[in-house]
Amino acid sequence: MRFNNQRLIARHIRHTVFRDRAVWGLWLLMALGAGYAATVGWVAFQQQRTTQVHYQQEARRDWLGNPDKHPHRMAHYGHFAFRSRSPLSLFDGGMDRFLGNALYLEAHKQNTVNFSEAGFSTGLLRFGDLSLAMLLQVLLPLLIFFLGAGSVATDRENGTLKLLLSQGVSWSEVLVGKSTGLFAVGLTLYGPLLALAGGLWLAALGGAPTADETLRFVLLALFYGLYLGLCCVVAVLVSAVSRTTKTALVALIGWWLMLTMVLPRASQALGTYVYALPSKTAFQSAVQADISREGNSHNPDDPHYAALKDSLLRAYHVASTEQLPFNYGGYVMAEGEKISAAVYNKHYHLLLARFGQQNQFARTMAFLNPYLALKNLSMALAGTDFLAYSRFQQQAETYRYALAQQMNALQIQYIPNQKRGPTEKDHAIDRKYWQDVPDFQYRAPSVAEVFRAEWVSVAAFGFWLLLLFFLVRGAAHRLSVL
Repeated sequence: MRFNNQRLIARHIRHTVFRDRAVWGLWLLMALGAGYAATVGWVAFQQQRTTQVHYQQEARRDWLGNPDKHPHRMAHYGHFAFRSRSPLSLFDGGMDRFLGNALYLEAHKQNTVNFSEAGFSTGLLRFGDLSLAMLLQVLLPLLIFFLGAGSVATDRENGTLKLLLSQGVSWSEVLVGKSTGLFAVGLTLYGPLLALAGGLWLAALGGAPTADETLRFVLLALFYGLYLGLCCVVAVLVSAVSRTTKTALVALIGWWLMLTMVLPRASQALGTYVYALPSKTAFQSAVQADISREGNSHNPDDPHYAALKDSLLRAYHVASTEQLPFNYGGYVMAEGEKISAAVYNKHYHLLLARFGQQNQFARTMAFLNPYLALKNLSMALAGTDFLAYSRFQQQAETYRYALAQQMNALQIQYIPNQKRGPTEKDHAIDRKYWQDVPDFQYRAPSVAEVFRAEWVSVAAFGFWLLLLFFLVRGAAHRLSVL
């Protein structure tokens, strides 16, 4: 009997909503917005992918097209690493537009990632771009609040609520039935948008998805569905405690503004203030200062390398570096690369730790704002968050270091110690060795790594679901008809 009451109430609110022609107009606007977001997102994704593939192939051709050359010159000639976009970025672009996607790699130097889309855009990009994720995170909850504001308050105003409760229907049945009906209304938009996102995702993959990719999409659908249900329950609860529909609508819109506009920006600003970052100049100066203290491989009078030279001469029982059985210059460059990379990695991981504190602060704020929990999880599962970007930087640095040391190893093995005269050509090795350098391949974090990074967001999501469960139970015993 109780289930039948809930089903009848849910059916009634669904029919009531769709009798209003204005609702169909809102649905049409949402559909047009989804079509626009999907079209623009797909075109931008294809253009970026085509451009990236073109320049990645061109960089590879240029690398292989180098003639016979000294290995150290090849190390300074360098290579490029490109960050490929995740197919799920078509659904949630996250931070992709603000982060670079190409990195120039060379010996003895760690460059910054460049060519972000925001760098070539106007300041209007700060307001965000329209995406399917934005429609589900921001606009769909606003529609749910608009439609749910009168779900109980209207019945209280016209006397229907008193009649309903007098016939034996309990408050819990009213709250659950109204929430279920509102959720069914939301599904009429959520379902098609999710199907559209799935179609774009599969088209971008160009083949069968892996288990990890499939799990990402399933989890995205689950969290967005839970968030939709959460918004429906909030709308019905606020309507139930409000005396009029107007009061409920004002409260819900105010709550929506706080969740989506005020708190996210306040959380970001507060996190940046509490965990301040060093400037780019200060970071680079600290790295160079530590490298100078460790030793400068390009300075023949440096104490560290002078001691290294003396130890090699004693170990091989020779009077000069020209008598060593390997190329001394390549050995020094390898040692310098090892030192500079270690110093840079130390400072870089300290910087990452600072970013981690900022991000963890924002995740903790999700206990006050469920919108932040969904946003963080959505970006992480779509592969468009800071974790994916930092992994690209770390993988690119690993590749850069391996490339530089591979060139140093070639110099040590094949380049003689005797220097050429001023009129002679520099020592060189065969160009066939350039083919032994593999191309850079970015590997995105797995779902397990994502959840290890976002466990606070998951916990915050669970906290809000439990909180609403107990609020509904409590409201069912305390609410009155008047």
